[in-house]
Amino acid sequence: MREERALIQLTDVSKVYRMGTGAIYALRDITLQIPARQYVAVIGPSGSGKSTLLNLLAGIDRPTTGRVVVASAPLNEMDEDALARWRGAHVGLIFQFFQLLPTLTALENVMLPMDFRGAYAGNRRERAIRLLERVGLADRAHHLPAELSGGEQQRVAIARALANDPPILLADEPTGNLDTANAEQVIALLAEIHRDGKTVVLITHEPRLAATAQRRIHMLDGRIVEDG
Repeated sequence: MREERALIQLTDVSKVYRMGTGAIYALRDITLQIPARQYVAVIGPSGSGKSTLLNLLAGIDRPTTGRVVVASAPLNEMDEDALARWRGAHVGLIFQFFQLLPTLTALENVMLPMDFRGAYAGNRRERAIRLLERVGLADRAHHLPAELSGGEQQRVAIARALANDPPILLADEPTGNLDTANAEQVIALLAEIHRDGKTVVLITHEPRLAATAQRRIHMLDGRIVEDG
């Protein structure tokens, strides 16, 4: 696949963590292309490099060697301020532990990315309410995270990830802390978001969630061992 056709492109990427005089390879010589609007599940055992890969795609971490290009931006060549601006415009992040600010309501948590980026001025509240409606939580807009169930908190986090309308959604074990019923709701939401035209890359141990993806990438010991 030619680079200009790939929304996400990693070339010969390795990530090494130095431990005293030793080294731990989290990723080894990863080359990967993901086109726009694809739904990809990255699976593998703990320690296989899945979360490290996701952090590189989000510009949260940097490769030790190799090149990471996402949405035409060479992430490993950008400084932290440029990465923060790029991330706010291009990537929505969903985490296993929700990471909502506890002192803000659901509505305020969803508005926060728009505030940081300076987007949707004069229309942030209305947009946040629409996003909460989309995830079925308009009636919980003024509740604090502690007043919401785990499934509700994760759906707020999904609404927050969509706040700036990014083309890419990255999800790290989004159903890992949910019961079956709430996990099913999150699985359905991710599939719907993909159908709306987003590129979705998720880390998961859940076969049901991985099965909804168009493409499954299996990692082991920092390498891609299966891609199909």
